Amino acid sequence: MSRPTKMLVATDLVVLTVRDDRLQVLTIERGVEPFKGRAALPGGFVLPEEDLLDAAERELEEETGLSDIRVHLEQLATYGHPDRDPRRVISIAYLALVPDAPDPIAGSDAATAAWVPADELLTRPSRLAFDHHRILADGVERARAKLEYSPLAIAFCAEEFTIGELRQVYEAVWDAGIDPRNFHRKVSKTPDFVVETGGSTTRQGGRPAKLYRRGPAELLHPPMLRP
Repeated sequence: MSRPTKMLVATDLVVLTVRDDRLQVLTIERGVEPFKGRAALPGGFVLPEEDLLDAAERELEEETGLSDIRVHLEQLATYGHPDRDPRRVISIAYLALVPDAPDPIAGSDAATAAWVPADELLTRPSRLAFDHHRILADGVERARAKLEYSPLAIAFCAEEFTIGELRQVYEAVWDAGIDPRNFHRKVSKTPDFVVETGGSTTRQGGRPAKLYRRGPAELLHPPMLRP
């Protein structure tokens, strides 16, 4: 009988935000081997006393300096190919969505941390260390798909937002233009998707626009289909 292989367990994070009207992902420059100096997704090993979610939350703060901000965090997938890491590491990846994200501050074993347009990394697989291109691709597709049938897009918005700002999130995540009037009609006719706050804003310029907040819907019916 063969002896079991000793493996390490880590968490990796696909942290997405919308900045400058583009979907952007948080990357770090690795400060240690393996792949020292290469770009990677933030993450690290799970400590013996930690739950997986606790480890993901700790790594998010330690490696990036992001704390005290509203974050949507969900488990994405598990990655365990023998060649993914020379140290024989299994990774449980998490998808994190943050609104109005500040500039990150690198920490722990990260030399630097930065927001990078997701499409620039998706089209250049060799830029990311380990199998992080695959993890990123899975995370972006998860976000794109869930925007169709859930109110997940609001995780990228401030607590109160306009329909125009919500549309810009959809356009950035889907990387596609959307007709403003058609989008407004779909959102307003989807039960419990958004709720008027009674306020308005001119922060986008022009006439005052109504402010909304998330409604109680967990699923969108009918769905918001991708162009």
